[in-house]
Amino acid sequence: MSAIRADAMTATFERHQPSQLRRAQAATGYLFVLPATVLYLTFVIAPVIVTTILAFAYYDPMLGSQWVGFDNFVRFFTDQRSLQILWNTLRFALFAVTFNVSIGLVLALALNRAMPGWLLYFFRLAFFLPVIIAAAFVSIVWTYFYGDDLGVINYYLRLIGLPGVRWLTDAGQAMTSIIIMDVWKNTGFFMIIFIAALQGVPKNILEAAVMDGTPAWRQFFRITLPYISPVVFFCIVYASIGALQVFESIVILTQGGPGDATRSLSIQIVEEGFGSFQIGYAASISVVMTVIILIITAIQQVLSRKWVQQ
Repeated sequence: MSAIRADAMTATFERHQPSQLRRAQAATGYLFVLPATVLYLTFVIAPVIVTTILAFAYYDPMLGSQWVGFDNFVRFFTDQRSLQILWNTLRFALFAVTFNVSIGLVLALALNRAMPGWLLYFFRLAFFLPVIIAAAFVSIVWTYFYGDDLGVINYYLRLIGLPGVRWLTDAGQAMTSIIIMDVWKNTGFFMIIFIAALQGVPKNILEAAVMDGTPAWRQFFRITLPYISPVVFFCIVYASIGALQVFESIVILTQGGPGDATRSLSIQIVEEGFGSFQIGYAASISVVMTVIILIITAIQQVLSRKWVQQ
């Protein structure tokens, strides 16, 4: 009996052992994954670890580093200028995300209907074209629109008898101007995503609602929105992460001014790290910004469980 049991155990072990072909396939798979893994560890994980360590140190390129604990974080949260910059970033993210996602959804609803094919593709291209243009080029073009004296917008305002607006040189108007440009550039991206989502809504349910005399607004809130809610959630998270890292458009349009009216955390990180050589302090701001992004994303995840249709 013991010999039979031993033979059975040996057969079971051999049956669970991978064959030579399977081992070769696994080795090939690991070989293909290896370059991407090395690049990810080198350019993503390693910088994150180094940045986190530097956030707790005072680093001088000439004298080396010195451990300071939480001093960099205390400095950030007790500095009124840093808190103002944090508020600028959060305010920009709030309005940019709200308008990008909502206007993108409205445009998608407007274009998700029967119309001549050439007209449909024309509108889609017109709204999506700014997305594929680099943010730096878009910002340079908008500087000519926003100019105080020779700007295109102020020219037409004066042409109809209205006073010009200090779009980029007034602390109260500058952030609004940047949000307008950001929405113009990015809303087409969300429009295309929402159009694809709307085409996945079951037509038979919508047709049944029309036959029952359901108003269009009720169809949207009771049928369409629940079906595309996962896509809406994705767009909100994606737009939030991008808005919290805004950099190029502000640098080109206002350089963070007037004063600190439009300065963002990303700009402060670059200025502190490469301008003032406060590398440890810049690293701590990077950690703070990362934590804020994680917290906002986690809050969105929790809230999504209540309204995202699974």
